[in-house]
Amino acid sequence: MNEIPSVDSDGAARRLSALIRKRTVSSREPEAVDWAEFEAFRALLPELYPETHRTLERTVVGGHAMLYRWKGKGQGEPLVLMAHYDVVPASDEGWERPAFSGDVHDGAVWGRGSIDTKCTLACAFEAVEALLKAGFTPERDVYLSFGHDEETGGRGAPAIVAHLEGLGVKPGLVLDEGGAVVRGVFPGVERPLAMVGVAEKGVTDIELSVRSQGGHSSTPPRKGAAWRLARAITRLEARPFPARFPAATRLMFSRIAPHAPAGLRLVLGNLWLFEPLLLFVFGRAGGELGAMCRTTMAVTMLQGSDAANVLPAVAKAVVNVRVAIGQSVESVVERMKAVIDDPLVELRVLLPGEPSPVSELSGPRFDALSATIAEVYPDAVVAPYVVMGGTDARHYARVSSTVYRFSPFELSKAERASMHAVNERLPVASLAKGVEFYLRLIRRIG
Repeated sequence: MNEIPSVDSDGAARRLSALIRKRTVSSREPEAVDWAEFEAFRALLPELYPETHRTLERTVVGGHAMLYRWKGKGQGEPLVLMAHYDVVPASDEGWERPAFSGDVHDGAVWGRGSIDTKCTLACAFEAVEALLKAGFTPERDVYLSFGHDEETGGRGAPAIVAHLEGLGVKPGLVLDEGGAVVRGVFPGVERPLAMVGVAEKGVTDIELSVRSQGGHSSTPPRKGAAWRLARAITRLEARPFPARFPAATRLMFSRIAPHAPAGLRLVLGNLWLFEPLLLFVFGRAGGELGAMCRTTMAVTMLQGSDAANVLPAVAKAVVNVRVAIGQSVESVVERMKAVIDDPLVELRVLLPGEPSPVSELSGPRFDALSATIAEVYPDAVVAPYVVMGGTDARHYARVSSTVYRFSPFELSKAERASMHAVNERLPVASLAKGVEFYLRLIRRIG
């Protein structure tokens, strides 16, 4: 079989629509999860992709996570395609189409999970189904790894990795969600950028707390618990972590430089000279640019007393920290203590998360991924980058040094912003491109 099977874009849209209608909303509180929806989702898959379920071996791991094995002809290092089928909550308020309708409207599939990430799950299934119908058998094993609680930092993906470790499986290439094909990220760069995540920052929650005797607000003490907590927060805000570019970001700049306007090309192409200036600009800009060059801190939760006239016995804040490559949770905590410089402010790590190892930035696996992207998006510039958020892919670093994060869709700024927000939708044309990408990747790697 030499030709790539044709993509049934309308059929793919209908099947993704059916998957979106299953309300697989995850929660950190297990009793708040409607597990019947997850079971219904899994029961629907054989109806939508019958040839896949006749041929591939499916194992349910950890109660709800799914691992499929497509046995290959030989013994080469397997290919693992990842996605998660849980989604974040959504009400219909503010949506143009109902949040779990799966409506195919105005050239797009609407609904929670249409981008994050039932789309990649559907694309993987669409590709496998088409290849099986065409009589294709991969040279090496292909695994489909689908977690059920990625949105809550859960246990599905680690359980799958532990299962594979027990079988002695060491993947040659792992691909999960992450970057996409985007435009307008760098001023003046007109060509689309295919951003391939090669690592991800660590996600850590740290609680700050100050204890006091409490009491009535009519006789407040000087420098009480709330004051000390506020001072600790302002000190952290005033002294952000030092800025630096990891090797992956430096390589990203070098890939983008030839396609940038003259001034930006000069800066990006000569980091040996302009790196201090670029770090200053990125650091002052904050937002996405600032996050690219340092560990970031964001105060996301505050707690004091339960009444307006009662002094808090304990004042608390939770700081969500995104730990940059090259740093650790321990080093972050030590620096925060030094910056706060107040022994009455206690720091406690609620949820530790180290940054992932950096996957190989060159070599046959990265080159194969890049070549596949170039076939589907010939105008795109492939560039590595560090993912700011957390994905299930980080767990696979235990078994593979070639773990990448790329969603094979060209997404507008509005479409990217719709994830975890209202009006999440994926154009049917983008969905078809995603299916083509997986067809070509499986053919190339498998």
